[in-house]
Amino acid sequence: MSATTTEPVTTTERPVPGRRRTGSLVWHIGSLLILAVVLYPVFWVIGASFKPSKDIVNSLQLFPGHPILDNFRGLADGIADISIWTFFQNSLLYAGGAVVGILLSCSLTAYAFAKIRFTGRNLLFSLMIGTLLLPYHVLLIPQYVMFQKLELINTYVPLLLGKYLATEAFFVFLMVQFMRNLPRELDEAARIDGCGHFRIYWSIVLPLCRPALITSAIFTFINAWNDFMGPLIYLNEPGKYTVSLGMMMFRDSDGVAANYGGLIAMSLVALLPVLLFFLAFQRYLIDGMATSGLKG
Repeated sequence: MSATTTEPVTTTERPVPGRRRTGSLVWHIGSLLILAVVLYPVFWVIGASFKPSKDIVNSLQLFPGHPILDNFRGLADGIADISIWTFFQNSLLYAGGAVVGILLSCSLTAYAFAKIRFTGRNLLFSLMIGTLLLPYHVLLIPQYVMFQKLELINTYVPLLLGKYLATEAFFVFLMVQFMRNLPRELDEAARIDGCGHFRIYWSIVLPLCRPALITSAIFTFINAWNDFMGPLIYLNEPGKYTVSLGMMMFRDSDGVAANYGGLIAMSLVALLPVLLFFLAFQRYLIDGMATSGLKG
């Protein structure tokens, strides 16, 4: 007589379609609410730029019923006899110089840490990373005294000099980590062909590090364009002010904005270069280097 064994029958319950739709609906509603909170300041600035100054503070309406262009027309007259394009040119000079300095100095420094073996490399790299813990305001007074003794106040040298000396440890660290992941076979093949360090850096490493370079350029441009503390400390003449300092000139003697409409309109216009710069290079942010070294 054979014993029969019965295996337990396991049944998997399928999710209820109604419950799935409810969860998806809640997720989408929550995402839309978060998106509305994030985008509300942008819509407020756009709407306020088309309002009269008296309605910007008193009115709760997001977009005006009768939009006006007087705020933007007023920008053409300038601020205190200074054209707003002067502020934009100064900001472009500062931001462009900062991008060039960061890409050159930080990439060279990163190549040395990533590809060249020398005594004290790990110690110097650790000390460089440690500078990220130093607050900017701790170094502000010593730096100002130094540049004042060198008679470089009211110039762009204090703002740009550090960019060309690889003082931005974050970007050096970013490029070092990227370069360490590059195949060493490429360096060895280049050395067999007689290439030195500079040729390897310029012809092999830099093209492969394009995603890291573009990422550093975007963040550097945004930081320099929005920088307020640095120009406020080192620049004294209104003709050398950047956009961030130019908007401060809308204040009256009491420190209150005398022309809210012009201030909001200039704030909106000041966003355009950053937005265009980001849109022009955003595709490089997602570029990988996996196929870069395989192309002939």
